[in-house]
Amino acid sequence: MENNSYLCSQRERRNEMITFIGEYSAKIDDKGRVVFPSPFKSLVPAEGDSRFVVKKDIFEDCLEMYTYEEWERQSEEVKSKLNFFNRAHAAFWREYMRNRAVVEPDAKLGRISIPKKLLESIGVTKEVVFSGNDYKIEIWAKERYEASEISNEEFLNIAGQLSQQR
Repeated sequence: MENNSYLCSQRERRNEMITFIGEYSAKIDDKGRVVFPSPFKSLVPAEGDSRFVVKKDIFEDCLEMYTYEEWERQSEEVKSKLNFFNRAHAAFWREYMRNRAVVEPDAKLGRISIPKKLLESIGVTKEVVFSGNDYKIEIWAKERYEASEISNEEFLNIAGQLSQQR
């Protein structure tokens, strides 16, 4: 019980932002459904909005999954920098909104249905990895997730570079 109140107080201080941590494997069924990891599902308030937005990552072969609230916050931030009477800005926004899906875990099993087009775009065949990445969840084809890991030496090199930027 104490732990739940701690999570609530953390959310209140961070403007209801949820922090996702951990890695969970799951199998995709023939209809593109996958069971949403219960540790992530438990972070979403029962009385709140349980919808998520799923989109392709612009740098990696993975999908990004945001709470609907976080998606709205980020989209508003992007929109605030655009002038929709500018053709390039309008084209950017159209592309920004392309190939997005709203998903919601079903009440019975907690499954989500991810459109086949999105799953194919990251090379999913049978198994995915849900990887908590702070305010978002990354969804990877299991093989690609394992192949994306950087070496300890590379990690330390990047950490050293970042520490010098302060």
